[in-house]
Amino acid sequence: MTSHEQAPPSRGQERVVTEFRARGGQVGGYHATMQLLLLTTTGARTGQRGAVPLTYLPDGDRYLVTAGNAGADIHPAWYHNLAANPDVTVEVGTEAFKAVAVIADEAERGALYKLFAAAYPQAAGYQAQTTRPVPVVILTRR
Repeated sequence: MTSHEQAPPSRGQERVVTEFRARGGQVGGYHATMQLLLLTTTGARTGQRGAVPLTYLPDGDRYLVTAGNAGADIHPAWYHNLAANPDVTVEVGTEAFKAVAVIADEAERGALYKLFAAAYPQAAGYQAQTTRPVPVVILTRR
């Protein structure tokens, strides 16, 4: 595996995706108090579609997610996928819609990351654990 690759979603992520869909966007356990969405991307190398659960922050008519990867020094696989193909599907609650993913430029990233970290303090911890700037991705409905 290269520094730009990562293992497929974990069983834990797959369980959250399954629970999210079965319960109309609600999940229990660790994620119960978080706003979660499912982001479906197309694999940059494989072309296969896969969904990952992500915490999000609504920002007007768009959604913000971060590629924190729990503070790891590499970006998560889904980030590389949307960088290669920004056409994604987003599921929020019981609604699914097509969206375009735009990686915030550095000027916008700083302000948006502060908003995200204020809502999710663990996000600030992720940035503190790595030297890479944690990207903010803006999801806009098509």
